[in-house]
Amino acid sequence: MRKVKVRLRPVIHNINLPTVIKKAVFPGSSTPRLFIATQPGEILTVDGGVVETFLDIRPQVLKLGETGGGYDERGLLGMAFHPDFSYNGLFYIHYTLSGSQGPGALPGPFTPDPCDMKTLNLKWTNRETQYDHIDTVEEWSLQPAGRPRKMRTLLNLRRPFLNHNGVNSLNFSPETGRLVLTTGDGGSGYDPFNLSQNDMEIAGKIIEIDTENGAFTGEPPIATRFDELPAPIQQTLTVIAKGVRNIPGISYQKYFDRFIKYAGFTGQDLVEAIFSFVRYLPVPVTRLVQEASAASDIHREGFINFGWRGYEGIFPTSVMQECPENPAADRKAIAYYDEAAKTSLRRILPLTSYFHQDPRPDRFSGTALTGVQAYMGNGIPALTGSVVFTDLVRKSGTQAPARGVLAYTHESPSRRLSDFSEIEIDHDFGSRSAYFVSLGTNIDQTRLYLGVYGSMNVADLNLGSVFEVVQ
Repeated sequence: MRKVKVRLRPVIHNINLPTVIKKAVFPGSSTPRLFIATQPGEILTVDGGVVETFLDIRPQVLKLGETGGGYDERGLLGMAFHPDFSYNGLFYIHYTLSGSQGPGALPGPFTPDPCDMKTLNLKWTNRETQYDHIDTVEEWSLQPAGRPRKMRTLLNLRRPFLNHNGVNSLNFSPETGRLVLTTGDGGSGYDPFNLSQNDMEIAGKIIEIDTENGAFTGEPPIATRFDELPAPIQQTLTVIAKGVRNIPGISYQKYFDRFIKYAGFTGQDLVEAIFSFVRYLPVPVTRLVQEASAASDIHREGFINFGWRGYEGIFPTSVMQECPENPAADRKAIAYYDEAAKTSLRRILPLTSYFHQDPRPDRFSGTALTGVQAYMGNGIPALTGSVVFTDLVRKSGTQAPARGVLAYTHESPSRRLSDFSEIEIDHDFGSRSAYFVSLGTNIDQTRLYLGVYGSMNVADLNLGSVFEVVQ
């Protein structure tokens, strides 16, 4: 692949960790404005170098960084603007509710033991008391006076663990006009309860929400399963994919009269992956609930399956068995052999994958996929029509400041695994760490925006920057 070199043009500095970066046109305006959502709960706008606070819900967001040594995957995770936002002022947010902290679904970290069936068949019991937090999806409206106001709550989701809640988790589909929610598998490691493959579980799915349906009235119940939702809410939901571990959103690329969908897969121990698909058969949640016993028929009819927890990208999910005296000889034992076999013909294959340990001199060793965006602009000609992605931090044997990775790939006409290439960045971050935490774009996908943070501790405030990626 062609070597590509870019620069980073500063947009804003000294903000909290940026989780979502998008552009939208304010009602009554004709000029798109950049919106930046931060993990603690602010939404900022940048227009002509002027920074303003669009919405601040920090009091409603669970206080971050108090568990997990300062690392946290909760907070304000999703922001999407209605396709007619410039007329109706409607937008949507996904965040973790303040005061919803629970004890967690398990007392400690989880690793499956292929020799111990008990670890392979855990159930999430006592869900009302054994959970970590509650996420909410809300509709807001920009009032004529310019002040946002909450209109209604669409979903309240109880989550078992701190992590894998998705990020950049709300986007509108240009195909269906519906709001798309991307949910992670609920967290811990290795999906202890196999929520991602269970059709009745909300975790580990890509869901379309019909926001034009007026069924959302009152406060929805706190749910973990589709059959816990009232029938009027079920009727607004369809599921388009399952087998998701964790996901940095979904991106759409128009190809003639169709749209290619790109979804990132943040891996466990071995590999990060990007999936793509064009055709899919959305399954109404009402049908899932009614035909729960006939799930195998639903699979055969086109239910997109990314393969988790049986597969981690292109590999069967493996447990790492370290060899301290010779790390090169670390063994990888298949964790869920039976599930890998059952899922092998039902899953789709990734568009591309990159590895946590890559011995090839022209490849980087990654950590976690944090953003995927189709790029349709001409400002960086070598990237036109490509899929650009970010990794949190390059694995390195040195103690140098952390640096994220920007890379790209292309859709393969042959549907074979596509190659990828790192993008060289001409920018001096100085002595500060630079974790690449998000990737955003504008309305017509002709510009790219990179979110960078100087720490892995979300409680370390105001260490964030957003840059435009330019030639």
